[in-house]
Amino acid sequence: MQYEIIISGFGGQGILFMGKILTYAGLLEGKEITWYPSYGPEQRGGTANVTVILSNKRISSPILNEYNTAITLNQPSLEKFEKTIKSNGTLIYDKYGITKMPTRKDIQIFEIDAINSSIKEGNSKMFNMIILGGLIKVTKIVKIESITNSLKKTIQEYNQKFLSMNQYAILKGMNLIKKIK
Repeated sequence: MQYEIIISGFGGQGILFMGKILTYAGLLEGKEITWYPSYGPEQRGGTANVTVILSNKRISSPILNEYNTAITLNQPSLEKFEKTIKSNGTLIYDKYGITKMPTRKDIQIFEIDAINSSIKEGNSKMFNMIILGGLIKVTKIVKIESITNSLKKTIQEYNQKFLSMNQYAILKGMNLIKKIK
């Protein structure tokens, strides 16, 4: 089993951190992993994406042209990565800022209202963990316990106070995600 994911959007959305948590969860489960970030020189507002591969066998390269799952968090990412999803793969998108809906007929499409939900909760920093929760529910590529343990290990000590908020956001994302087709 090899599972390939691209997560893409604007810098500042927590994309690289989301990939890091997912990758570390795979490591905790004994999987072979790669985490391959790509971002522009801007810290916030520029494009950012991360490729994550989780596998039960050696991974030959972190560079891919096709993915089992794409998470697109803005219109440019949707336009760029929708076509790179393997047939029968999965597309997850946050509907905020999406003006042209996905068009593929040979993939599963899921929508998650993470931005609006995190704003309603009063904490926009929950956004990426809501998305991660949706991904875990749909793909089941790692166990929720592995994600929780990954958070505990990767969140810096002075930010441990946010652990329960992140866990709450993951569970919220699992409840928010809905299949479009």
